[in-house]
This record gives sequence, C-alpha cells and structure tokens, in this order.
Amino acid sequence: MINNQTLARPYAKAAFEYASAANSNDAWSGMLSLAAAVVEAPEVAELLRNPRLTRESKVEAVLRLFADDVDDAFRNFIANMGEHDRLFVLPTVRELFEAFKAEAEKTLDVELETAFELSAEQLETLAAALSKRLDRSVNPRQVVNPALIGGLVIRAGDVVVDGSVRGKLSQLAESLKS
Repeated sequence: MINNQTLARPYAKAAFEYASAANSNDAWSGMLSLAAAVVEAPEVAELLRNPRLTRESKVEAVLRLFADDVDDAFRNFIANMGEHDRLFVLPTVRELFEAFKAEAEKTLDVELETAFELSAEQLETLAAALSKRLDRSVNPRQVVNPALIGGLVIRAGDVVVDGSVRGKLSQLAESLKS
C-alpha cells in the first residue's frame, strides 16, 4: 500500500514551487495549515471517507468551509487534489511544504530539552552556536524536563545530541553491564 508521504510529495512540491514563484510562501503556509485543520476535523474526515459522495461534492464541501480565507490559486490546488481523491493527505502536504520552505530559507526548528529553565541570554547563546554549527538560522524551543537532572538534549531535525546527566548515567550503566 502506498503511504501518505508518497501521495503528498508531488502536491507539496508543486505548491512550494508555485508559492515561491509568486513570492507567497507565508500565505500558502497559512492556507495549507487551515486546509489541514479542516480535513483533520472529525466531521470533515468522515465526509471525505463517505463513498456515496462524489469527488466534486467533497471538494465543494471543503471549499465552502474556507469561505474567503483562501485565494483562487489555492482553490484550484484543492480542486486538483480532490479530483484525484487526495484531500485526506493535506496534513502531510502541509508538513512537506513546511520542510521545503525551511530548507529554502535555511531555517531549522530546534528543541532544547533542559532540566531547568534557561535565561534568555543562555538561550540566545545556544541558538547562535547551533546556527553556526548547523549553517542554518535556528528557531529554538525550550522544553523543561526535570528528569534530565542536569545538562540538555538537543533535537535538530534528525540530529539528537544528548548531553544530559540522565543520558550519561544511562551510558555508564550500559558500559557496566557489558
């Protein structure tokens, strides 16, 4: 069976290329977020799974929910997806679009899991060091987890750096077992 990533990738790429050419990445990002939220609503998800409704009626129902919050190009995009019965992959399209956008803008969302709240200055210093190291503009998001005991865990895309006391204790325990 084909997965949602495979179905969504061509739509996300086409949306990103169109939005980039029109210099409206942020607008399309917002419209895709709205569309993803709409199709994730239980009532709409049920409507999209209803085999008795035609593809056209599903598209019309979804487009009515947008009201005037989307432009004509986005309406055409949704109509095209609906024509191919792909409206259910809109949340994945949004995720992939955001990944394409972040790659083009050379930005990266980074989660900093710490044992204690960091000051604004510490957060800035960490963000600057990570930006230099990763060659990207970093958007740090701090998560406080007292179970770490001390140190921090950095999650940047596929990269995870565990510099926590809990992580070091786990490594020590593993080495003592072997």
